[in-house]
Amino acid sequence: MKLKFAFIAVTVLASSIVSPAFAQSAGADTFKAKCQMCHGPDGLGQTAAGRALKIVSLKDPAVVHAKDADLVAIIKKGKNKMPSFAGKLSDDQIESAVKYIRTLEK
Repeated sequence: MKLKFAFIAVTVLASSIVSPAFAQSAGADTFKAKCQMCHGPDGLGQTAAGRALKIVSLKDPAVVHAKDADLVAIIKKGKNKMPSFAGKLSDDQIESAVKYIRTLEK
């Protein structure tokens, strides 16, 4: 019984550590594939496409203070010259990308 409990405890602990890392990795992969061309690897928007489209930096206070739900909506519906990714990315991919974007704000 003690061994079974210990196994469950270790499994829960391991999954709590691995899940965020996987989510960040998935978000980084989505960002790299769909966002980086315009937003750049650092999110500053200093790419040729980003400068041409006058993209706001992901470190801009308006983005930093935006709710996750607002960023999800922008990714799904598009905004200004940013295209919609509804139907192109799953909800999980979009949410993972938002979590990754939050790591770029630091």
